[in-house]
Amino acid sequence: MSEDGIEEARARAKEYAKEKGYILNVDEKQLEAVLRGLARNKERFGEAYCPCRLRSGDPEKDRIIVCPCIYHEEEIGEQGTCHCRLFFKKGE
Repeated sequence: MSEDGIEEARARAKEYAKEKGYILNVDEKQLEAVLRGLARNKERFGEAYCPCRLRSGDPEKDRIIVCPCIYHEEEIGEQGTCHCRLFFKKGE
């Protein structure tokens, strides 16, 4: 995967976090791992599928796990972070 793809994933995540009032993981190593997974999935499959969830291979079903997945808001509300630990509630 390209560094451009990783930086594109970072920019998308950063912009989304800003819009929603979240912050990105402050642990740069963990953040980089998730961004690499997103970039890899975008390159391989054409969508930035959540790297922490399994794809079914059915594009219709898998739409729900394109980052940010449909689960992230509930997870952040309950746990302070999404499953991938990409997005965090401010102050967590």
